[in-house]
Amino acid sequence: MRNMSCRLTTKDFAVLEVMLERRRAFADPIVWMIEEKLANAGVVPVDSVEADVVTLNSRVVFCVDAGAAETRTLVQNEVRGPVGSSLSVATRRGLCMLGMAQGQTASIEHPDGRREAIRVKTVLYQPEAARREAWEKASAGGCRPHGLTLVYSAAAPIQPLGAAAGMRQTEDDDPGPSAA
Repeated sequence: MRNMSCRLTTKDFAVLEVMLERRRAFADPIVWMIEEKLANAGVVPVDSVEADVVTLNSRVVFCVDAGAAETRTLVQNEVRGPVGSSLSVATRRGLCMLGMAQGQTASIEHPDGRREAIRVKTVLYQPEAARREAWEKASAGGCRPHGLTLVYSAAAPIQPLGAAAGMRQTEDDDPGPSAA
């Protein structure tokens, strides 16, 4: 895998380190790609990665060689969902794209010697950038970052958690000595 530059978040770097250790145990042929990615990557804090960099759970438009554009969400593990909507970072293409920036091209070599070029056209969604945008909007007086509003019941007889509940007694309701 030849990549001009790669920026991984601290989280993505840690995910790749764990993946490397697990795959070394099984002599997986993708191990050398993971090692190269980790050795050549610039590591940045999660909250300061640029919005045009591919991170885990990013939605990406990319091309393989001169083929048609494809749109996928880069995931750590295959997930249930529509077929073809995600691309695992455990694949050669997924691993290659992780850390690439919009407009960047890299090439990968397959075990049979065949090479393909991967070009990241657009990063449609990046979770880190979306989180930053939501917090900025919240701090500017906009809506809550999670979009939820706390609602209280008007006449709730339920006591708050941790409040000591009193014992209900009515007239002539003496529990007697056996209750002690």
